[in-house]
Amino acid sequence: MGHDPAEAISIRPACPADEAVVAELLKASYAPLMAPFYEAEALAAVLPAMTRANPHLLASGTYYLALDFSGQAVGCGGWTRARPGDGEVVPGLAHLRHFGTHPDWVRRGVGRALCRRCAEEAAAQGVRRLQVYASLNAQTFYGAQGFRVLRPVTLPFGPEASLPAVLMECAL
Repeated sequence: MGHDPAEAISIRPACPADEAVVAELLKASYAPLMAPFYEAEALAAVLPAMTRANPHLLASGTYYLALDFSGQAVGCGGWTRARPGDGEVVPGLAHLRHFGTHPDWVRRGVGRALCRRCAEEAAAQGVRRLQVYASLNAQTFYGAQGFRVLRPVTLPFGPEASLPAVLMECAL
């Protein structure tokens, strides 16, 4: 029997005091993991907005930090009922939000553990479907978690910048 690397992490709800930790984790994660899938100029335009920790998520109680044995943040992610961008709430539907895994911890179960935590808690609160706006580099990960592609989308990051992505959904 193999050892599950995800057992080496713990997951706790994030809070507003974690803003700098989350921002640093997103900065460490997004640039190198997205680089093979996007043009450098496009990334340079969107990364400042993408790597900013969202205060509403940090205060939501449904956004989490994955910590290694020493307490170092190695992953983050959460869910909300409100759709990113417009805040629309549809009964039975929730949205995964702002996931990131430190590059040293990719493919070690961190994202899977965060996704499972979100799905279990959302289902316990009556959510029947999860959606995610997946960056192109994350599409394979979400597919492995049971998400299917609904359609390609373009995510706006201010008036001048956007990124192609994919809207994906999973039944709970």
